[in-house]
Amino acid sequence: MITPPERNLRVAVDVGGTFTDVCIFDSRASTTRVAKVPSTPHDPMEAVVEGVRSAGIDLADVALFSHGTTVATNALITRNFPQAALVTTRGFRDVLEIRDGTKDELWDAYSDVGTPYIRRRDRYEVTERIDYAGEIITPLDEAGAREVARLLRRKQIQTVAICFLNSYVNSAHELRMREILEEELPGVSVSTSSEILPEIFEYDRASTTVANAVLAPLVSGYVNRLEEQLRADGYDGDLLLLHSGGGSMTPAMVERYPVRLAASGIAAGAIAVADIANRCGYPNAIGLDMGGTSTDISLVYDGEIRTTKQWQVEYGFPISFPSIEVLTIGAGGGSLAWIDEAGSLRNGPTSAGADPGPACYAWGGVEPTNTDANLALGRLGSSLIGGGLNLDVDAAEKAIRRVIADRLELDTDTAASNIIQVANANMADAVRLLSIRRGYDPRDFVLVVCGGAGALHGAALAKELNIPTVVVPPHPGITSAQGCLLVDIRHDLSAMFQGLVADIDTAALEREFVRLEREGLERLEHEGVPADRMVLDRSISMRYSGQWRSLTVSAGTGAGFLTEAVERFHEEHERDYSFRRDDTPVEIYQIGLRAIGTTPKPQFPQASVPSTEMPAATGHRSVYFDELGRRVAAPVYNRDDLRFGTEIEGPAIISQLDSTTVVPPGTTAVIDEWANIRINILQETK
Repeated sequence: MITPPERNLRVAVDVGGTFTDVCIFDSRASTTRVAKVPSTPHDPMEAVVEGVRSAGIDLADVALFSHGTTVATNALITRNFPQAALVTTRGFRDVLEIRDGTKDELWDAYSDVGTPYIRRRDRYEVTERIDYAGEIITPLDEAGAREVARLLRRKQIQTVAICFLNSYVNSAHELRMREILEEELPGVSVSTSSEILPEIFEYDRASTTVANAVLAPLVSGYVNRLEEQLRADGYDGDLLLLHSGGGSMTPAMVERYPVRLAASGIAAGAIAVADIANRCGYPNAIGLDMGGTSTDISLVYDGEIRTTKQWQVEYGFPISFPSIEVLTIGAGGGSLAWIDEAGSLRNGPTSAGADPGPACYAWGGVEPTNTDANLALGRLGSSLIGGGLNLDVDAAEKAIRRVIADRLELDTDTAASNIIQVANANMADAVRLLSIRRGYDPRDFVLVVCGGAGALHGAALAKELNIPTVVVPPHPGITSAQGCLLVDIRHDLSAMFQGLVADIDTAALEREFVRLEREGLERLEHEGVPADRMVLDRSISMRYSGQWRSLTVSAGTGAGFLTEAVERFHEEHERDYSFRRDDTPVEIYQIGLRAIGTTPKPQFPQASVPSTEMPAATGHRSVYFDELGRRVAAPVYNRDDLRFGTEIEGPAIISQLDSTTVVPPGTTAVIDEWANIRINILQETK
């Protein structure tokens, strides 16, 4: 990787639903500055380039450029795909419809999952068969394969997914099919399941491969255009793109695994939350990243971010790559408030987004949003992003009265307060799902709030959940962008290796790990990672004999590593499911490897001497607080004026470029040595 030491700037850009955030870290001066511009949904690259230019960055001085993108996620949501096809073993054309038999709404007979990403008319069968052990039963029908290629050429197919039965144990037929397609259809993108996800479950493997295929032309096109633009503007290093597993990839690897960029920006926020909590001395943290469109909730326990092996952008279409576990709900600054058929107040998940935006933006939106409610309550000032966006309080109040207050016979303040309370209730329920439902007590955690709107709601949520402390980072609105600066290049590899631990040939297990390590090193070398920055981390997925689901634990390399892994499995199983069975045989299901290329991390400044001066308020604003049930004249502080050791008693408002922090009555805000705001929730435990 090209990271010239004489270059002092590290730049990260995160594209959100409403705003695009830019974080610039100057390693020479140990300072961070930010920029924020409206997102451009029609072409996200425009906002990326505009954000960089608005920050006054000379890309010739940039050592590292990292990017969290929503291009892949948005494509899966909108289904804006190129012409795509799927090639399967004869008899398995309908695996995408058969799926796994589950439903999102189990008791709703009229609810079903969406149609597959690739239509049935574009799914083709080829005669071939490999058995469970990898033995070829029926050779690949190459004449039939070329006939399929001819049909795909007539349809002008741009990208193809190949998923043959049992290819995870023997990839010969898939590789030959790819060769034939590349011969017959030059320029067409081809994704094989044996390369994308060499795992046993047929539907999960097919779904992940199809998602990779439909994204390939879109994502590679976006990445290549952005890389060309950055080079034209003076940047000659590697463009690093954050993937869902919490690592990053270069454009060369993105072309092979574009599906890994789904949920790219979401993972960045969780990484930043873990880093902030760690620096503050909190091993357990709940992250609440509330942006313009949605809220992303993550959990850090004992310093580790929770991850999941299977997730989806749309229910019924799993993506089976390791991913940071983030629960996303439709509760953002732009989420719409509305009255349902029963006359109840609802909030989200529909959002005004960046266009037309909240009513107060005066961009054409006329429906009330959370941003409108916070503005009407006085919690937001008259402008955002340093005066770059003026807010129309009259338009906000008019929308609230027309849609909510008049229909519920409420005054504007009460209606706006109720809108926020419903949004907070939705977010609190989501936090409970990720914590209490998994056996974690929120009282043992700190709440790290970020995103442009997180600090507006953080204290109220902490009170609701009995969380004792809220941490607001120095630049909460660009936390996801900051997280992009903290990630390493990472590849997750896996292989099936099944058998009871008592019967395992440890030499065979070691050979399989070595094979994965060889592939991991090859990928890192392909991305230009120096040998002294390569790290390999093994893992094993285990389950009790007879179980269906497995748990993944870390695995060492020394003598007795398997015994140690089994003990970790028992401990993890007890923590996740509240029981362990030491007398039950343990089965290995799968092995995994994380191939990591470490990148230099920014060293954030830490203050050592607390300030004894109390900054003066820049003014006072009439703010409605639920705790009081009325408005009070709350002092407004400029966050740039606050220093280590400053204490502010609520009620108060703290304003800055990228966010606004509400300090309610009965709470105290303290500025720590890392320039975070720590809000201590002074309340009795319920």
